[in-house]
Amino acid sequence: MKVHEYQAKELLASYGVPVPRGRVASTPAEAGQVAAELGVPVVVKAQVHAGGRGKGGGIKLANTPDEAEAVASQIIGMTLVTPQTGPEGRLVRRVLVEEQTAIDRELYLAVLIDGSIGRPVLMGSSQGGMEIEEVAASNPDAIYREDVDPAAGFQPYIARELAFALGLGGDQLRAATTLLTGLYNLFIDKDCSLAEINPLVVTKDGRVLALDAKVNFDDNALFRHPEIAALRDIDEEDPLEVRAQNEGIQNYIKLDGTIGCVVNGAGLAMATMDAIKLAGGEPANFLDIGTVNDPSRVVNAFGIITADPNVKAILVNIFGGMARVDVIAQGIVEAHKQMAVRVPVVARLAGTNLEEGARLLDESGLRVERAADLGEAARKAVAAAAGN
Repeated sequence: MKVHEYQAKELLASYGVPVPRGRVASTPAEAGQVAAELGVPVVVKAQVHAGGRGKGGGIKLANTPDEAEAVASQIIGMTLVTPQTGPEGRLVRRVLVEEQTAIDRELYLAVLIDGSIGRPVLMGSSQGGMEIEEVAASNPDAIYREDVDPAAGFQPYIARELAFALGLGGDQLRAATTLLTGLYNLFIDKDCSLAEINPLVVTKDGRVLALDAKVNFDDNALFRHPEIAALRDIDEEDPLEVRAQNEGIQNYIKLDGTIGCVVNGAGLAMATMDAIKLAGGEPANFLDIGTVNDPSRVVNAFGIITADPNVKAILVNIFGGMARVDVIAQGIVEAHKQMAVRVPVVARLAGTNLEEGARLLDESGLRVERAADLGEAARKAVAAAAGN
């Protein structure tokens, strides 16, 4: 789960990480009021779950409360398009109004899990403000990392070594050590999947501040953190993904292709998407219906997929596992009864009660094209999506 920048900063501040003074505003008038309360030149920042906001006109400076109100009126209500929003952009509903900061240096800090070693890792770079992927590609030596042994826990020397690597010393070293400790404790306490500060800045008066922040959380651990779950903003999520979750389908991700996928098992879903691309098509979604003993689950899956106007064909790929083929077939038949399935359906079915499932489809009279294996199914689905 993602949260907004202002929410991430509130969490960081609660762990002793210094952040600029500021407050979120939902209207231009409120933005002007916040600027007046801060009493200094401010920066007005669009709050959406995407980076690159400045490039899209979502971050503007203001020297007076009236200017803050004026730029907020330009940002609130705009559809912000950045490299991370996609061409459809995101509607801006609120802004963060913060004091402006005189920057001397920009750094990068993050805590994440390195799955290859199964440990938390602190990463830092002296090239803050840039996409860390670009830094890794162009100058990998500029990225420093410190692994944390879970058995020993976080030790102060880890923070000091990383701060030294970033060129911090004296009072800034002590401040960075405290900041890194707070960042790591937040990451562990709240079951984060990423806690990132970019840029971490050294101000011209020598302070160390988190100028921007991104904190993501492990969805599977949210049951332990109702206070974090309460921060969820479903306006920032894809409506079809929200609908899928509400209907009990947890593993649905909308993609940009034309072939809707109904699959049992995450690994099979990945293989299905690969097969579609190998056949020259593009998947419209990742959807794992898991173990299905109720046809209504299939009906719900069809309802979500057919609500995507980009879908031109549906590929149902069921293989082994605990999903019974006859239940899947019942779901396909019921979906056609309950809704207008206007796109061709290709089914590759293999598993328990295959014969009964085949009989149900054959006797339904539906034009469900069958395939013997995944490759054939993918080719048929790509051809069907193309209208061939």
